[in-house]
Formats: sequence, C-alpha cells, structure tokens
Amino acid sequence: MNKNKLIAAYTDFMKHLHEAMEDTLHTFAEALEISKEKTGKNSDLTDDELNKISDYVKHDIEHAAHGLSDKEDKDSLSEWFKFDIELIENFALDAFLSVADKTRIELEKLRELAETNTYHSGDITVPGTFVCNDCGKEIAFKSTSEIPQCPQCHGETFVRI
Repeated sequence: MNKNKLIAAYTDFMKHLHEAMEDTLHTFAEALEISKEKTGKNSDLTDDELNKISDYVKHDIEHAAHGLSDKEDKDSLSEWFKFDIELIENFALDAFLSVADKTRIELEKLRELAETNTYHSGDITVPGTFVCNDCGKEIAFKSTSEIPQCPQCHGETFVRI
C-alpha cells in the first residue's frame, strides 16, 4: 500500500467532505459517503483503501469536534493539535475547522436528543415500549405506568422505541 497515495487521498477526501458539508442538507455520515464516492472516482484506490481513508477522516473530525469550544476559533484547534496551527502547511485548515465545527453541532444535537429520549426508573409514562440502556431488555406498558428498574439487570435508564 503506497502511503503517499493514501496521504494525497486523505487531503482529496477532506476537500470533498468540506464541499459536501457546505450543503446543509447533508449529515456528516452522508457527507462521508459522498466524499468517499468522489475520492474514489478521482483515484485508483481500492474499496478497502477508500474505507480506511474514510475511517481516518471520520476519526480525526469526530475527535476534533469533541475538542472544539462552542466558538469557532484557532485557539481551541491549536489546543486540539497540541501545537501552533500556524505550523501546519498544505492543509485545508479552514475546511477542517468548518467540518469539525459542523460535526460538533451534529454530535451535540444527538446528545440532546438522547437526553430528551431517556427515561428513568420512577418516571411516569404513557403506554409504550422501553429498552434498558444497560442490557437491552424491552419493557412494554399497556397503560400509564411508573417505569421500574430493569427486571433483568436493575438498570435505571431507558429509551422509548
């Protein structure tokens, strides 16, 4: 496997990812797929190599997104890189920052959604089926009920399905 080819593909992939993320209709996952397809068309990478590049980019973006502050600034990115970003050459820094920030926002929305969809033992709820976050046991209620501890593992958090 030619490392220089993969490094060039990573940069190409990031360019396509930035373009796809500029279209607010795409989620990060969709933008990854679009970028993988476009990068594949412009190269002789195998599917395995494309998947590796996609995984590398996804890992970096998600890690940076978790490390960025709420405001888009170079200080939080410098802290993530652990060195002065002025030292980075030949890298689409603005594109990376933009994608990482949009991904951070997407991850925050998912976290908030998970919090609002989380139920706890002792909560009162209308009929429905709940899944224990700890073991996956389903509990179904046919009438308004109090959510008990999980009968299987004694877990106390559930998600309505």
